[in-house]
Amino acid sequence: MPLTDKGVKNAKPAEKPYKLTDGGGMYLLVQPNGARYWRLAYRLHGKQKLLALGVYPEVGLAAAREKREKARKTLAAGTDPSEAKRVEKRTARIAAANSFEVAARGWMDERKSVVEIGQYEKTLARFDNDVFPWLGKRPISEIDAPEILSVLKRVDSRGARFTAHRLRSEISRVFRYGIKEGYCKADPAKDLIGAIPAAVETHFAAITDPTKVAEMLRAFDGFSGTFSVLCALKLAPMLFVRPGELRQAEWSQFDLDKGEWRFLVTKTKTEHLVPLAKQAVAILRELQPLTGRGRFVFPGARSALRPMSEAAINAALRRLGYDTRTEITGHGFRAMARTILHEELEQKPEVIEHQLAHSVPDNLGSAYNRTKFIRERRLMMQQWADYLDRLKAGAQIIPIGSASNG
Repeated sequence: MPLTDKGVKNAKPAEKPYKLTDGGGMYLLVQPNGARYWRLAYRLHGKQKLLALGVYPEVGLAAAREKREKARKTLAAGTDPSEAKRVEKRTARIAAANSFEVAARGWMDERKSVVEIGQYEKTLARFDNDVFPWLGKRPISEIDAPEILSVLKRVDSRGARFTAHRLRSEISRVFRYGIKEGYCKADPAKDLIGAIPAAVETHFAAITDPTKVAEMLRAFDGFSGTFSVLCALKLAPMLFVRPGELRQAEWSQFDLDKGEWRFLVTKTKTEHLVPLAKQAVAILRELQPLTGRGRFVFPGARSALRPMSEAAINAALRRLGYDTRTEITGHGFRAMARTILHEELEQKPEVIEHQLAHSVPDNLGSAYNRTKFIRERRLMMQQWADYLDRLKAGAQIIPIGSASNG
């Protein structure tokens, strides 16, 4: 007689193990300690064999019968069900060892030594919340671009476009790590550049690859123009203000002891505050003996009564060999800072936008406040200057890609 759910559930232990047969070679083995195991007896090549089908109640009667039918089909095809089960387990172990989550955690652990602990934790949290539930257990070599895109679209659909772009970049880095470690052979995330609409439109040529930024900062040391233009060139990426605001900077606007620069934004006619990192203060103090007695921090080449030419920074970049139409412009330092501050230093978009003096309406409707996020902005500006120093010194970095390499 076939077993019933009630009969299986009510099976009581005895002094010795006993079997409750269901038919087709399947039975429930009841142990004296109360444990109950599903077994399938079968013959192959004249030998009696036994296959474990699971433990009750984790595997119920219906599930055990499904496993029995699967095993009988395997047997009918001439394959030993026990051997097929071993192969299946081995394949699952290999897949688990080469899963996307294993590769992602390996990449994060490798990167942990070169990023702040807070950045590491934020990256891990993003993957835990937005990636691992859908891709974590998948073998990394089997994941394709449409699977990744569905993850990105899920993030973008909740209004987190910055996060979606960052995740695409980070997922791409996991695949590059996987290629290096032999887990996979290609990076499907690379093919998704542009699949999610741009979070911020960049209208000026800008370098956003940290490796290339490092090369540019080192190139500044080879500048053969005037000292004041050299100082402006060094401050431009560090402060990322609009070129007109930098070239028209006046000494009266600076408080070097407090590390502050206050001025009127030319575009919006609103007051703006730029916290000065210690590196920026050092550059200005070195320049002060040369131009400090005049009005302008960067006076014109022909007259100290006028500010530096609006073409001076771009001209300096061209002298260093950069194409200001396709590579970098004075205004492009703003896009460079915005991208890398967000992608590499994990800074909040609203803090970056306030430092850029952009209008960022909040729930109260206030578009801009020069002192909003000031504590975070002071920390950010120092971290940014320190990061540029590390790049210039050749510290180990992981490029984010300038919208072409993930």
